[in-house]
Amino acid sequence: MINERVEGLFHAVGGGDRMASTDMFHREEVQLASRNRGMPLEALKYNITPAGMHYLLIHFDIPYLDADTWNLEVGGLVANPVSLSLDDIKSRQSVTMPVTMECAGNGRTLLEPRSISQPWGLEAIGTAEWTGTPLGPMLEDAGVDPSAVEILFTGQDRGVQGNEIQDYQRSLTLEDASRDEVMLVYEMNGQPLQPQHGFPMRLIVPGWYGMTSVKWLTKIEAISEHFDGFQMDQTYRYKQDADDPGEPVDLIRVRALMIPPGIPDFLTRTRLLDAGPVALEGRAWAGRLGVDRVEVSANNGESWDDASLEEPVGKYAWRAWSRDWDATPGNHILSVRATDSKGNIQPTDQPWNYQGMGNNMVHRVNVVVR
Repeated sequence: MINERVEGLFHAVGGGDRMASTDMFHREEVQLASRNRGMPLEALKYNITPAGMHYLLIHFDIPYLDADTWNLEVGGLVANPVSLSLDDIKSRQSVTMPVTMECAGNGRTLLEPRSISQPWGLEAIGTAEWTGTPLGPMLEDAGVDPSAVEILFTGQDRGVQGNEIQDYQRSLTLEDASRDEVMLVYEMNGQPLQPQHGFPMRLIVPGWYGMTSVKWLTKIEAISEHFDGFQMDQTYRYKQDADDPGEPVDLIRVRALMIPPGIPDFLTRTRLLDAGPVALEGRAWAGRLGVDRVEVSANNGESWDDASLEEPVGKYAWRAWSRDWDATPGNHILSVRATDSKGNIQPTDQPWNYQGMGNNMVHRVNVVVR
């Protein structure tokens, strides 16, 4: 495990150490935004997001890995440690599953003040068909020791964050890691993983925010205590200030997004459309839970109407919604919100947190009807 301190060597504005106004972006944030990418909201039209449109968050550098020499080490507190090639993993049971993945920081720029980090609007989302092998049977074959409490996943990407030199590492409890839907994947939408999506092997944990699905996977270890690395205990926390230990970010919260109707203004993205009947549509998801209801408002939430729902793309994937609207001339704020199978509903005003995590407030779209 890499965990070296490098205090005093870096003087960045980021890392959750400073706050910023919504209307002012730092050079470092723009640099992050140019390295990462979001899914244009018009791509909500697709049941399965094309790989080139799926959102990306890359913490450090994209490592160059050769599939012919790459190996996955499975060890730690196991009876049968093993080193597996890509062909070894492909020879195991193969499963293809559509999964909606969302970044935990999606919507960060809507908070005031916001944490200085990747400046997401609402585009950190995508649904892909992932092909791989279930992790649980592999752990069974390895013979995890009864003293193990977590499974630690290490990616090949390495860098500095929070004044620490680190490999990107996340852990799951043994129970969560053994769930049927957790997979080691080597294909996205029927093609080998692209380098930026974790080639040649990554973890996929359906229902959790995307930071859990470690890319460029090289090592899986059974460990006897909670992993307290930076990506677990310092970031991806619901914190109220810099010193608050906070609660861990884990499962995706319910959210609906609208495909922006009409045509956009180049700079502001305000929508322009003609008066008359308009078909509003979009997608809704809730991680491990189902979406029971989607509501649409044409008056900035003063009143709501139920939308029609289609069947989900998959158990852990979004479902389409639609609602007809009779657009009248003038300025309008369209809104959409979803309710999950446990009755959780998107908030009108997002509760603030220090790192800008888990934002799922009502989606609003500014529209000018002529």
